[in-house]
Amino acid sequence: MENASVSIIKNRTQLVSHGNVEQRRIVLDVMEYALNAIDSYKVVKRLVSLNGNILNVGSLTYDLSEIGDIYVVGAGKGSSSIAQALEDILGHTIAKSLVIEKRGQGRRLKRTDVIEACHPVPDENAVKGTEKIIEIANAAKMGDIVFACITGGCSSLMTMPPDGISLDDVKKVTNLLLMCGAEIQQINAVRKHMSRVMGGRLAMLIHPAELINLVVVDEIAGLPWGPTVADTTTFDDAISVLKKYNLLEKIPSSVREHMEKKAPKEETPKINDFEREGVKTHDFILASSDTVCEASRKKAEELGYNAMILSTAVEGEAREAGIVLAGVAKEIEKKSRPIRPPCVVIVGGEATVTIEGRSGEGGRNQEFALAASLEIEGSQRIVIASIGTDGTDGPTDIAGGIADGYTTERAKEKGIDLFGNLRTHNSSYVFRQLDDAIFTGSTGTNVMDLRLLVVGAGSTREPKD
Repeated sequence: MENASVSIIKNRTQLVSHGNVEQRRIVLDVMEYALNAIDSYKVVKRLVSLNGNILNVGSLTYDLSEIGDIYVVGAGKGSSSIAQALEDILGHTIAKSLVIEKRGQGRRLKRTDVIEACHPVPDENAVKGTEKIIEIANAAKMGDIVFACITGGCSSLMTMPPDGISLDDVKKVTNLLLMCGAEIQQINAVRKHMSRVMGGRLAMLIHPAELINLVVVDEIAGLPWGPTVADTTTFDDAISVLKKYNLLEKIPSSVREHMEKKAPKEETPKINDFEREGVKTHDFILASSDTVCEASRKKAEELGYNAMILSTAVEGEAREAGIVLAGVAKEIEKKSRPIRPPCVVIVGGEATVTIEGRSGEGGRNQEFALAASLEIEGSQRIVIASIGTDGTDGPTDIAGGIADGYTTERAKEKGIDLFGNLRTHNSSYVFRQLDDAIFTGSTGTNVMDLRLLVVGAGSTREPKD
C-alpha cells in the first residue's frame, strides 16, 4: 500500500473554485504527484529490506547474525517519516531510535522517541534531543550499525553549542542570519561552526560504528550534508558570511571570539579527517530538488502538457524571483518561447526574504507568488504557484500560494492592497483572504521549494455564478 498516491493538498476544492480553474487543476495535479514522489517513507521502504537475517540497504548487504546493535538517530523536517519506515522494516532489531522533528510535525512511533523542537530558531528541546543523540552515538561501538535520518532543518533542530556559547547566543545569531537575506548554505556555514555535532562532528562521535546516512537534501549543491557528512566549509567561510551581511559586530561577543579564534580542534572534520580516522559511512540520497522537479515534469507530460525544468537551483530574493519568472511566463504566453504552450515550467531551489523593520506574516513562497501575481495581471492563460515541500512556508502553517491573471482583480474587489502587503511582507494575509493559500500539512519530506508556471492554450476562466 505504501506505493499508493495519497491526497496531500488539503484545500484543493477551495483553490479551484475561482480564477483560471483549468490551469489551477494542472498545477495541483502536478504538485500532488511530485510530493508523493518524494515521500521519504515510501523511498526508504523501497531502499531497505530485511529477509530473515539478511539486511539490504541499496547495494549493501549485512548478515545480522554478524552485526552488533542497530541504532537510529536523526533530525530535520520529515526525519520521523524515515524513522517510521526503518522501524516498520527492522522492528525489534533496533536497539535505540531517536529523532528530533519540527514542532507540530512529529509522528507518534512505537520504537522511536520523537522529540519536537522549534524551527528555524532552536530551543531547549533541540538541545535536550541532541544530548540524547550524543548518548546514542557514544554507545555505538565497532560492529554496530547506525542509521542517520537527516533532512532539511536539522541544523537548528540538532543544536549543541560549544563551550562558551549559550543557546541564547545561537538564537541571536540565527535570527540575524534569517533576517538579513542570507542563503541557506551561508547560514549553515555559520551554524556548523558554533556547534558540537554539525559539519560531520556527529559522524566522528558515532565512529567506530558503521554509519548509513539516509539524506533528504535541501541545499542547492544536491549532495549529502549535515552532522554525519564531512564538511567543506571552514571558520574563514563562516566569518566571510558574517562580514558580507555586516553581522560580525552585531553577533554576541562569545560567538565572534569563537569564530575569530579559529582553534584547529574546533574546526569541522573534513574528508581527510574521515579517511585518517577510518570513519566508515555510506550515503543514500532519498530525495532532492532534482527529484521533485523530475517528477513534476513527468506528471505534466502525462497530462498532455509540454514541460521543461528551467532550474533546480534558483536562489535570491523571493519577490525578485517572482517578477523574473512571471516574465518568463509572459514570454511563453506571447512568443511561445522558450517552450510552446500549453506547458508547465518547473523551478526548484530556495529563495530568501530580507526583512528590515516590522513585517507582517508570510514566507518566501507566498512572497514569490504575490510578486508574480502583480506581473501577470489580466492574463487569461497563466497560473503561478510556489510551495515549501515540507508543507510550511516561513513561520506559517501555509505551504505556499497560487496566483493567476485574475488575482489582482479579486484583490481589488475585496479591498486588498497587494503592493502594500508585498512591501510589508504580509503575504499570508493576502492568500488567506483570497482563498489562495495552499495547505498540505506536514509532508514528511523537505527538498527546498517547488515553483510551477503553467501557461494554457487559451482563455480558461469559468463564469461567475
